[in-house]
Amino acid sequence: MRRIDKENYYLDIAGTVLERSTCMRRCYGAIIVKHDEIISTGYNGAPRGRKNCMDLGYCTREALNIPSGERYELCRSVHAEANAIISAARSEVLGATLYMVCKDPKTGELIPGSTSCSMCRRLIINAGIDRVVIRNTAKDYSVVHVEDWIREDDSLSSQE
Repeated sequence: MRRIDKENYYLDIAGTVLERSTCMRRCYGAIIVKHDEIISTGYNGAPRGRKNCMDLGYCTREALNIPSGERYELCRSVHAEANAIISAARSEVLGATLYMVCKDPKTGELIPGSTSCSMCRRLIINAGIDRVVIRNTAKDYSVVHVEDWIREDDSLSSQE
């Protein structure tokens, strides 16, 4: 029997966390790990005390035919990365790695190439997280060095 590598071990745990997701559009799970210890977990769902899309029986963004990646302010959910960051002290996440998995709630299939939205990227940067590991297939993943997100600032324009 071959021992699973650490990246896939933590991605498997993030994949279990996403099973708590209440989003009807995309199910995300995230965990933050530092020094081989899980610091916190998060999945996407409505803020505490508010109704989830699953409870309401519809997704506002889907009902309005909003394309993926747009108009997140209309989404009821707090994203998985944000929930994981909220659940941890900044001192614990400085230099940590965030592991993330995304599945389609209708098919249960992994969604390869999923990444953090621009709002979550800002949270990840400010939290001091160093790396984001994103599951693409059952065993393959991508590694993002948060420093690249800082350098490739999508909020900068070419105007001088």
